[in-house]
Amino acid sequence: MKWLELKIPPPIVALLCALAMWTIASQTLPYFIRPELKWSFIALFILIGLSFDIAGLLAFRSKKTTVNPLHPEKSSSLVTHSIYRITRNPMYCGMAAFLIAWAVYLDSPMALLGLPAFIFYISYFQIIPEEKMLIKLFGDAFIEYQTQVRRWL
Repeated sequence: MKWLELKIPPPIVALLCALAMWTIASQTLPYFIRPELKWSFIALFILIGLSFDIAGLLAFRSKKTTVNPLHPEKSSSLVTHSIYRITRNPMYCGMAAFLIAWAVYLDSPMALLGLPAFIFYISYFQIIPEEKMLIKLFGDAFIEYQTQVRRWL
């Protein structure tokens, strides 16, 4: 399935997972969470998602390198500062946090199945191909970075 590598923009993958989560939630029994707790969890995960996404975007902008995940070969700098000291993929972590918030909103533990689906797809069809390209571009510097910082969290 190499033909899927670097083809679907990650936000579209997240939206497709969110749609699948909604479908699952509509077919399963809800898990009722007290409203104040529910909205607190939703707000927390949205805040986490926004923080990761914005920090990742700002770090890329500071190095004046591409943020286009479909063309990692256009990367002009290896970004290892800011949020990239915590995770190699903060924007994907941010999307995962949004999916958790969505599952909480849907009141469906079964909807959480969308999260591993997202992580699996992004890992194998986006991140691994990106990392192969970054090794070609930045060599030992990227390999060393990989040993110091986790792919997700």
